[in-house]
Order: sequence, then C-alpha cells, then structure tokens
Amino acid sequence: MQHYFIDNSLKLNETFLMSDDISHHFISVLRANNGDKFEIVDDNHHLFIAEVIDKDLNKAKIIEQKNSSVELPVDVTIICGLPKKDKSEWIVQKATELGVNHIIFLQTAWSIARWKNNKVLKKINRLNKISKSAAEQSHRNQIPDVKYIDSINDLDDTSYDQKLIAYEESAKQGEHADLINSFKNTNPSDKVAAFFGPEGGIAPDEVSKLKENGYQTCGLGPRILRTETAPLYFLSSISVWFDLLN
Repeated sequence: MQHYFIDNSLKLNETFLMSDDISHHFISVLRANNGDKFEIVDDNHHLFIAEVIDKDLNKAKIIEQKNSSVELPVDVTIICGLPKKDKSEWIVQKATELGVNHIIFLQTAWSIARWKNNKVLKKINRLNKISKSAAEQSHRNQIPDVKYIDSINDLDDTSYDQKLIAYEESAKQGEHADLINSFKNTNPSDKVAAFFGPEGGIAPDEVSKLKENGYQTCGLGPRILRTETAPLYFLSSISVWFDLLN
C-alpha cells in the first residue's frame, strides 16, 4: 500500500483533497481509481487509511486510523561533517530508512567538501525531499528534518540526554564499552546525538570542544568505517538495542 504525508491534521471519516504530489503519483503515475486505498500520515504523525472517492477532483476520505508506529523509541540526531560528492544524499536516504529523527551537516576543520553559501539552501531543500521520499518508502510516521550549520560552535547541545562522538582513535583502541554504556543509560523518549567526522577525520581541538560540551568518545566496533557508513552502523546498533533486545 502506498504511503504519503500531508501537512494538516486529519480525523476519521474526514474528506480531504490530496496534494498535487500525492495525486500526481497515486492517480497519474500509478493509475489509482475510485475505491483504491493508501496510507497517509498527518502533521501530528497519526497514521490513517484513506480511500479515493473522486479521482478527478483529487478527493479522498479517511476510513480507518492505525495505531502502529515504526519509529525508534528514542529521538536520534546524527551530526555529520560535510562528506564529499553525493554522500550526503546517501546518508540522508539510508539514515531515514533506519529511523533517524534529525540530521545536521556542518563544516569542520578537516572537511574536504565545501558547500558554497549561495548553494546551501538549494542543497538542503533537495536533502529534505530525499528524506521525505525515503520516509514514504520505509512507511515512517515522521519525516526527518535535515539542516546545515557553519561550525561546531553553532551546535545547540542543551536538549540532548546522551551525546557521543564516533572517534576512530577509540575504535583503534578497541573501546566499545562507552557505546554500550550509553545505550544502557538511555531511556525511551530520550534524545541522543552522535557526531561523525568527514573523510578527513575530526580535528583534536574539535574533539576537545565537543568534550567540553558533554560529548563522550566511543568506538563503533574494531574496524574503521567510512564517513557515510559510520552513521548507519550507529543507527543499526540503536535499532538492535532498543527495537530487538528490549
């Protein structure tokens, strides 16, 4: 069943107009007819089953509300130093499928990539479209938001319950306990942030700055992971710990 999002609230038995994006994809591309059903999530993250009642006028009706949720029990933010080429798109797509809630890209001292100021907005708009598409494909109840900030100094760290740095030096030293201990100390609905360096790695003074702000270094297993792989490893570990083992 197709899965879409809408920007307003819905309720049972309500008739509504499908957005242009939904009607184009469901009616024009997939050739849906009156009586065909689809899933839709409103701006309160409520999931409904809707039925097309007039495809020519883009009208649909809510016929059922579903209480199931596929969201992670913790709120996860990944913070990534700018990766090269189109790796940011890969990270957004796959991280969304794995349950991330927020994604922040930022310029770091050793970032090889640079996002020009006049292109940042266009880049972020595209990444948010990728996030929405991936959320629809994976039947999420929430679309992760994607943001860009200029430096570590612009990070708002006050709202996180757990703050981690995926640090390759910790991985080299075989340090895994900090990651597991952070999971053990995380409760449902807690907010978790994890920082990942770009291809050039994280500069020592940036690690120090993050530690001053309450971040803790941790290893992600014994192998050194690429910048686009590390966030996905972390999200997979979160899912195993909180979805499968609890």
